[in-house]
Amino acid sequence: MKFLIVTHANHLIFNGKYFSYGPYVREMRLWEKNVDELIIVAPLSKKEPSPIDLPYLQDNIKFISIPEFNILGTKNLLRSIFLLPVILFKIARGMFLCDHIHLRCPGNVGLLSSFVQIFFPFKNKTAKYAGNWDPKSAQPWSYRVQRKILRSELLTKNMSVLVYGEWLDNTKNIIPFFTASYLESDKRAFNKPDMDDKIRLIFVGGLFSNKNPEIALKVCSFLKAKNIRIELVFCGDGPEYSKLLALRDSLELKDEVKFLGNVSAERVRDEFIQAHFLIFVSDSEGWPKVVAEAMWWGCIPITTPVSCVPQMLGYGERGFLTQKDSKTISNIIEDSLMDPNSLFLMRNRAIAWAHQYTLEKFEREIKKLL
Repeated sequence: MKFLIVTHANHLIFNGKYFSYGPYVREMRLWEKNVDELIIVAPLSKKEPSPIDLPYLQDNIKFISIPEFNILGTKNLLRSIFLLPVILFKIARGMFLCDHIHLRCPGNVGLLSSFVQIFFPFKNKTAKYAGNWDPKSAQPWSYRVQRKILRSELLTKNMSVLVYGEWLDNTKNIIPFFTASYLESDKRAFNKPDMDDKIRLIFVGGLFSNKNPEIALKVCSFLKAKNIRIELVFCGDGPEYSKLLALRDSLELKDEVKFLGNVSAERVRDEFIQAHFLIFVSDSEGWPKVVAEAMWWGCIPITTPVSCVPQMLGYGERGFLTQKDSKTISNIIEDSLMDPNSLFLMRNRAIAWAHQYTLEKFEREIKKLL
């Protein structure tokens, strides 16, 4: 089978191997196991991969490179209009050459590929919509257009659209789905540090403004002011790093806060095991892997109720749902320390839920779609 991936994910070529963002590649490895040839339509650059990047395992790869583009600002919009015919042609070429079309949505490339797939009604297709599928949520216009096309049984033929969460407006194209990070063999005993020593917080993800990483720092500051011993670890990098470093210093949290940068999945796992609470107050998500991963290792999420996150947390039974307010979050942590039994039950419910979603189960479900 010739399997096509159309994605906005940036790719690298290094020592003859194609690399991309690690969590994305780990998932795509499960798809590529079942195919003879991989065709990838995506942006490509030549530079050394970072520790968070991983290579594809498939040796038989045909790469169709497209330029990066966005439509924010007049200059970028004009450039995108100029590039549009080339990008559309390359997407159509990939779809013509393949046996199975797989789209990664939402995004600018997802928008274009969702239009192009209309002209291939007899090809087998899947689309992974990794964003927020909640019909009531605020969405950029390009996301709303993609959603309408993918939902349409008239425009979109022979496609399974994989979305996160259960929603009332689903059509026959739409399949509630999940993602996974760990194997059955990763279900093992582990010990949490004693909370009487110190409270350990963790933030995992890109340091971007829409992830609101500064809230974790302010939570740390509030707790320290109440003489609660605290530690906060950031795993991830991004454009907000310098601002966060300055904020950490201004809040006098040098001894309490560590920035690890982009680290391996194994290091993230070890940090989750040590942490008591995940602080994850993102503006928008699909199925945030870090929330599910934290729950796997008994790290209780404190997170915003976006997308299917309330469903993941059992509407508060397996973690805390909150708004983007650092004082409220610090109060949640302080209050939970007064009721360790409830916290213990919440942690066990979180672990039991997360352990349902293994890579073996994920791979079985993928095979059904091919």
